[in-house]
Amino acid sequence: MQRPAFVPGAELSGAFYREAVRPLLDGRSHAAALLGWGSDVLGYDTARSTDHGWGPRLLILLGQGTDPAQAAALSAELDERLPESFHGWPVRFGWDNTPVRHHVAVDTAAGWSLAHLGVDATAGMSTTDWLLTPQQRLLGVVAGVVYADDRGELERLRQVLDWYPDAVWRWLVACQWERLAQEEAFVARTAEVGDEIGSATTAARLVRDAMRLALLLERRYAPYQKWLGTAFARLPHSDGLPACIEAAVHAGDAAAREAALAAAYQRLGERHNRTGLTAPLDPMPRTYYDRPARVLRADRFAAACFDTVNDDALRRLPPIGSVDQVVDSVDVLSSPGRYRRLIALYDGSPI
Repeated sequence: MQRPAFVPGAELSGAFYREAVRPLLDGRSHAAALLGWGSDVLGYDTARSTDHGWGPRLLILLGQGTDPAQAAALSAELDERLPESFHGWPVRFGWDNTPVRHHVAVDTAAGWSLAHLGVDATAGMSTTDWLLTPQQRLLGVVAGVVYADDRGELERLRQVLDWYPDAVWRWLVACQWERLAQEEAFVARTAEVGDEIGSATTAARLVRDAMRLALLLERRYAPYQKWLGTAFARLPHSDGLPACIEAAVHAGDAAAREAALAAAYQRLGERHNRTGLTAPLDPMPRTYYDRPARVLRADRFAAACFDTVNDDALRRLPPIGSVDQVVDSVDVLSSPGRYRRLIALYDGSPI
């Protein structure tokens, strides 16, 4: 069967809500949106996306205090009344271990927040909650499209999660600078002992950390790895940083790699200065102590930023950053039940 012409998932789901789902809600007060997981939520989907876990889907949020049995009853009612297809796309579909079913999820803002994030953010977020929640999960709430919000509950949730509290942001920026500081000299050092592969892979790690730092400085949550480059490319760039990043990735030898990274560090330092997070710091690259390595000495930026954090609980923590600065396992970062178990990193529990 030939598939219909591609339209972005946000557009398809909006039409699905207006034409197929809203008439079945019988006037119930609700919010409707495309949030959570998936390239369609981020606006990155293409025709390729339609071959796997893609189709008309929605999140329907009923008012706070709704009995879970009512939400389950509405979901069952929708299962009976939804059409088999919409604009040529199957309404019930499955993939991998997900069974074939409709994808109109019915919940409350509090219930969905708990399921998606691992915390009921409608009641607020503690500092530990912020640190334990991966950026890609936060992005799944604040990105996406809202089609209806009768009570404003969804908008209030998105406002809570729009960006980190100031002290948390400063601490995360400092921790990201610390990550760069820990390895920026290794590109030259590995090459010095003839380890070209080690030099190249270290440069790639530093490139990823540099891109994530650029997003942090711009107050943008980073998506999961597949879309990191896309999100970075869509930042406002007037300083040539993407060209430096590209040159570092494609460099054929350690000298070119080091030069491209040094240029990228300088631009990141200049961006940091423009945020006003700290007093201006010299962004020019320099040698690594008395070794022949060209670096920024990113620890200078980390230390200056740590000094501006006015939260004693954060200042007592080791400079490890949030959960997605600590681990990058997909199976951890995509599962609230798993990443919430890492609370011992932040609550002072013995590890």
